[in-house]
Amino acid sequence: MSRLNLIAATALVALTGISLPAFAQDAKDPVIAKIDGADIKKSDLDLAIGNLDPQLAQLPDDQKKLAALSTIIDAKVIAVKARAEKLDQTPDFKARLDFILDRELHNTYFKKHIVDTVTDADVKARYEKEVKTLPPVEEVRARHILVKTEDEAKAIIKELGEGKDFAELAKAKSTDPNKSDGGDLGYFKKGMMVPEFEAVVFTMKKDDVTKVPVKTQFGFHVIKVEDKRVAPPPPFDQVKDQVKQVVLRDKYMEMLKTSREGAKIEVDDPALKKLYDEANKPAK
Repeated sequence: MSRLNLIAATALVALTGISLPAFAQDAKDPVIAKIDGADIKKSDLDLAIGNLDPQLAQLPDDQKKLAALSTIIDAKVIAVKARAEKLDQTPDFKARLDFILDRELHNTYFKKHIVDTVTDADVKARYEKEVKTLPPVEEVRARHILVKTEDEAKAIIKELGEGKDFAELAKAKSTDPNKSDGGDLGYFKKGMMVPEFEAVVFTMKKDDVTKVPVKTQFGFHVIKVEDKRVAPPPPFDQVKDQVKQVVLRDKYMEMLKTSREGAKIEVDDPALKKLYDEANKPAK
């Protein structure tokens, strides 16, 4: 449930105590309690559970059900008193209720015409469109051997020149935690390593080994470039939810645009009108 739905539903319970949405009595929606003869159904309880305070929502299921039932009962018994005092007839209450109802209708319309219409195919198509516009980004896969002194690094470079295996030397002599992986740093882009390291490694070619030690804040590095490539796009499954939000946002903005074009909107307050007009200027 969206944050707006949560606020609206909670406000309806807290302010009015009116009956929650009812469904025809059947095995899937049994009556679980009654207040002065009025039914409280499972659907009412489910709605109340979905609107619990986040702290209460962390409770075990039985405790959540109890908290939700208590919320319904407390709201209804107090609502009887509020109606007896005609609090539901005050202008302030009616204004707040109108606002909440408009917001809930907004959310219901949004769900029906936007959320429920977006398919996996829509999301995949948007993903493929975005992937095509991504600028190429170079990635390097490298190994390194990290030691404390320049002399140690020079000695390792000499051993490599004599044919020693880079990964085995890394396991034996590197002080870096990844030594057990033969110094393998995996693939990385610019900005992921310290500047002194990157300044060297991104100028190297595949299979190159540094001829002189590279000094950084961590010590002295001997580096071997294993591979260079254009970074692949993030897998669809990894970014599917984010892409879906983009699709929903764009469809929503289009819906707002057409809805506003069909409405006569007048902002009488000069300061607010200026702010509103500025906020709704077409993008250049």
